[in-house]
Amino acid sequence: MKILLLGPDGQLGWELRRALAPLGEVIALTRADVSPERCGDLTRPEALNTTVMALRPDVVVNAGAYTAVDKAETDAGTARAVNARAPGALALALAELGGWLVHYSTDYVFDGSGDQARDEQAPTGPLSVYGRTKLEGEDLIRASGCQHLILRTSWVHAARGGNFARTMLRLAAERDRLTVVDDQVGAPTGADLLADITAHALRRAVLDAGLGGTYHAVAAGEVSWCDYARHVLAWARQRGVALKAGPEAVQGIATRDYPTPAVRPLNSRLDTRLLRQRFGLHLPDWRSGVDRMLCEALNLR
Repeated sequence: MKILLLGPDGQLGWELRRALAPLGEVIALTRADVSPERCGDLTRPEALNTTVMALRPDVVVNAGAYTAVDKAETDAGTARAVNARAPGALALALAELGGWLVHYSTDYVFDGSGDQARDEQAPTGPLSVYGRTKLEGEDLIRASGCQHLILRTSWVHAARGGNFARTMLRLAAERDRLTVVDDQVGAPTGADLLADITAHALRRAVLDAGLGGTYHAVAAGEVSWCDYARHVLAWARQRGVALKAGPEAVQGIATRDYPTPAVRPLNSRLDTRLLRQRFGLHLPDWRSGVDRMLCEALNLR
């Protein structure tokens, strides 16, 4: 199997290099690869189409995205090129070749209302440019007719690069108290877990085309950002990390008291039953992934 991996240097892409390796030859193209037949720049959809037709991969895994949620509000053109037009171009090429496209989407395609986990058939209603461009990307893939796996996920973290947990540890080392939003609820999901889910699902799907489609892929359980921060600080304190602010010093605030350019969904709960049932997967609790990530990020055991 020949696999073209786009966005290989991001948090998810880095884990996919590992997880996809046993499935076949992995050709990783970064944004810096801009030759006519080997383009990995997602801002150039037409060049991506040319690249796929030249390399003729069996599978394209698109781990790249425009994820600067607030910046997207004033940079909608670039966000749309990367999140919508690029996956659309990839899908059209793969429809012609008969190949598979694996693409990642987000809880931001929903409006965040209510307090129940949404399944794949729930009505969408994005609140931001980021959410709208990600939904458009999904729609273009489905309309192309190509074989595909779209995995919607949320709150992705990894030891590589910056993330919420690391930010909380840095701030807790500098300040006596922290304020964190407590009315947004979701599931922190490790990039390593998402990469392993991808490899397992892809291996099954290429043998059974009926498994293609859209799935929700997040860790089990749920937590608010505020309680997520408290968990991180409690874990760190137990292991002797120097902190000025412990978990008891984290104060919850409402989203309305922390305005941002882009509206965040309050309810990011995603129902994963379809993924688990069709692919025979067990999804671990979010805490296990966060704890493992922290161990790796801080070189602790």
